[in-house]
Amino acid sequence: MGTSFAESLRDLRQGGSAQAAAITRGASGPPPRAVSVVHGLDRLRCASLLKPLYCWAAAAHVPDQGFWRRHAEPAVITSSNSDTRALWMAVGPRVILAELRRRCGVSWRPANGDPSRFGSVEVAAAEVADAYAALSQSALAGDPVASDVLSWMREVPADQAFGVRDVLRVPEAAIKCGWYGGADESWLRTHAVVVIPRGGVGVTVVVGMTAQLYTDERQREIYHARVAEGLPVEAEHERVGGPLLRGLMTRALAETGA
Repeated sequence: MGTSFAESLRDLRQGGSAQAAAITRGASGPPPRAVSVVHGLDRLRCASLLKPLYCWAAAAHVPDQGFWRRHAEPAVITSSNSDTRALWMAVGPRVILAELRRRCGVSWRPANGDPSRFGSVEVAAAEVADAYAALSQSALAGDPVASDVLSWMREVPADQAFGVRDVLRVPEAAIKCGWYGGADESWLRTHAVVVIPRGGVGVTVVVGMTAQLYTDERQREIYHARVAEGLPVEAEHERVGGPLLRGLMTRALAETGA
């Protein structure tokens, strides 16, 4: 059966938080099993995981589809913050989140302090799994925007994927990963979602979200200096959160029996 959730959570540093969820929909065979685990905070920020969903929801409210595509594609493939923000502000956060509530049944709220900050929306892993299942099934039903978003997720490069495609053994899967460590936060956040086709209208979605405590002053100084210089920090997120992320997602997928 492999590593259990409890064994994976041994990699969680004291004071940190982690979540994982998986769901299968539309596949033939035994009834699907949705699974989730939450340790620490009930809701976490995972801005990059929501970018494809924001792009999907925004498309219906952008008259200029050329404008939408110019910003949506890099928002998904390279996780461009500036392009995500362009769509977020052009459509409006409340409109985008209301559209996702209508399509996916998730009730997400913009940040109280500054609704323009798309990265401040807090969510649960099980909600993210539900939303991506809705996105995938919409694509299978013929939604061209949903199909475009998923095709871009398949183009996310390996150096942004934290080895998730490899460990889940799904090279064809659509994926979105994210990483962040704010100067005003005590954590490094590393997260991922994988959408796995199951033939016909079947799909399995696996989500992992981690927030590892990160308080070593020297490490934080180096990290934030690299961020300020525009240098990559994925290696540090891999060191701090990669094993935990992959362990939780592997276990969640196994629990679905998919």
